[in-house]
Amino acid sequence: CQRRMKEQDLEDEEALQGWFNTRIENYLSTKGRQIIGWDEILEGGLSPNATVQSWRGFEGALEAAEDGHDAIVSPTSHAYFDYPVSSIDVPKVYSFNPIPEDLSPSLAHHILGGECNLWSERIPDIETLDRRFLPRAIAMAEVLWSNPKERNYEAFWNRLQGQYILLDVLGYRYDVEE
Repeated sequence: CQRRMKEQDLEDEEALQGWFNTRIENYLSTKGRQIIGWDEILEGGLSPNATVQSWRGFEGALEAAEDGHDAIVSPTSHAYFDYPVSSIDVPKVYSFNPIPEDLSPSLAHHILGGECNLWSERIPDIETLDRRFLPRAIAMAEVLWSNPKERNYEAFWNRLQGQYILLDVLGYRYDVEE
């Protein structure tokens, strides 16, 4: 890495990361693909067409959009379903808005949407998988497919009660929110 930094006249390791990301982006574009990277790619300077996957909060998405880049928002505070339901419950998921509050409305088009994450190293078995994913995934689906101004938690809650019957029939285990 140090040799490459000297060869490319790169100031530090962050600059090396930016150089590497741009190189990968150029390769991917020859294959008709686009680079998407966790928000750490902001630290080395974004390659020209990079999309940022903002997971450490909303700041990465805000910075990316302000710099003219697209972002996908999946902050640990709302979207990490490998965390127990006691940490991120259905009301918390339902309150999620992938567009950062401080983002100018004229830049909101850079927010492509959001996603939930469920990392398997915290999931020892299928029952835990089901319990961590459901019913939070149902809440996230509605959040990402509905207009934030038209969302109504009480109406969602009532619809969610009917989903438990379907989940039971399908044999899923889940934690019921109270």
